[in-house]
Amino acid sequence: MSTVKIPNGHQAVMPYLMLDGASKFKDFTTNVFAGVITQTHYQEDDANAIKHSEVRIGESTIMFCDSRGEWPAQPANLFVYVDNADDTFQKALSEGATSVMEPADQDYGRSCGVKDPCGNVWWITSVL
Repeated sequence: MSTVKIPNGHQAVMPYLMLDGASKFKDFTTNVFAGVITQTHYQEDDANAIKHSEVRIGESTIMFCDSRGEWPAQPANLFVYVDNADDTFQKALSEGATSVMEPADQDYGRSCGVKDPCGNVWWITSVL
């Protein structure tokens, strides 16, 4: 049995995204995935730049921040389960995402892909 101490609301492995325009990511995740922002801290020298933020989607937390000189933007591919892939796909498009794969039935469920306004690719899936 593991004795690793993990803060409440976190999991053992968490994505940490350095993004250009982290506030767009914040809006995208709250509007498309009903994400809940659990904390946000801004840069001391730039009140618009996110130094550290966390969004909770379901039981998962994603950490993110605005990129800076020593921490360049590094968008990611993310896989997310949702109740209805088709509805979430349409919601993502209405929030500025672009389609990378139209919704289709796969062996593992109904799946599609979008690229969010920060360049992250989301693989959206609902289990049939």
